[in-house]
Order: sequence, then structure tokens, then C-alpha cells
Amino acid sequence: MATEKKKAAGVRRKAGQRDKLLRLDWQYIEACNMDDYSAEDWALMNRQRVDYNAEERARQALEILTASRDAPTFGYLINNYEHCLQTATMLHRDGHDDDTVVTGLFHDVGFIVCPEDHPGFAANLIRPFVSEKNIWMLEHHEIFQRIHLHGFYKNEDPAFINAREQWRDHPFFDWTEEFVERYDIVAIDPRMESLPIEFFEPMVRRVFSGSQSL
Repeated sequence: MATEKKKAAGVRRKAGQRDKLLRLDWQYIEACNMDDYSAEDWALMNRQRVDYNAEERARQALEILTASRDAPTFGYLINNYEHCLQTATMLHRDGHDDDTVVTGLFHDVGFIVCPEDHPGFAANLIRPFVSEKNIWMLEHHEIFQRIHLHGFYKNEDPAFINAREQWRDHPFFDWTEEFVERYDIVAIDPRMESLPIEFFEPMVRRVFSGSQSL
């Protein structure tokens, strides 16, 4: 509770003050330079890290997404956070599994902070936990959008716009095409009431609870 109040008040850690451990029975590594860590220090750190990641990875991933909850937009009618919620909501309502809904929730998590490669940002974030089909879709969805972005590109070279055709026979082509058309390019509608992020949190924790890649 004290930590939450500190965060809410914007109070910074003072010099000499340690951040708390996740569990009371855990130990700090006392050295202040990793060059001074021993093999025993690393063994202790890694034992604690396993449980830490199991408990914290999903929560901190959600925090990356919710950091943009109140962000303004640069022209879209809703911000990127709401876009991700809309995509996840539509996937859930159409009966897709947790793997796919969570993929949709995070599909544009890097859209603002990593515009140079937001598909790769999202794919790397959730790669250990979702199917190969969904990772492939994430990595290629931006290319599949090109045929829908009329007038967006100065380069209207058909080979560039239709670059997705090189994967026409790929087993995940149809799913990527469907995702873009049904759950991505239409998820910018302020009239749609999305499910709240709290609805998806248990789903995210289930997916992040272990490697589920197929």
C-alpha cells in the first residue's frame, strides 16, 4: 500500500533506499556492480527470477498497454489503447480462444513507442506464449494492411502495395487477411463500447502463465 501511495504521489526513491523485494523471504544481492556478482549470487537471483516472472510478467505487460489509456490521438477518433481494446473485444465476441484474444489485445502495443517496427515489438513481447499462427500474423499484419490504405503511400507501386501476395500459399495467409479486415482496420470506431481492460486481465495471466507456443 505504501508503495502504491508513493507511485500515486510521484515520490521518487531516495538515495540509499532499496526498492522492496516481491516476497519477504527473498534476499537482495548486496553487490552494486554486476561484475562483482558470484556464481552463488546469480544462482540465487535466477531462482527468485523464475517466480518473479511468473507473477509479474503479465502485470507489467498490461502496464505497458495501459500507460496509453489517456493518451491523445493524432487524428484517429480513438487512441491506440482503445483500438487494442476494440480488437480484443471483437475477437472475444466472435468466440476466439484466449491465445488469439490476447494477441489482439497486444497487437499494436508498440504502435506509438516503436513505430519503426511495431509488429516485431508486439510479436517479441508475447512470442513465448501464443501460437505460431498468431506470431506470424503479428509480424505480417502491417504488410497485409497496405491494400486497404488508399492514398497513404507515396509509393503506389503495385508490387509494394500487394507485397502480401508473396505469401498467398502460406498456411497463415487467410488468418492474417481475416484479422486485418475484421479486427484491425475497423477497430477505430468511438461508437463501439469495448470490454474494459479488467475483463481481459485473467485471460492475459492465463496465457502468460507458461509457454503455449504450438
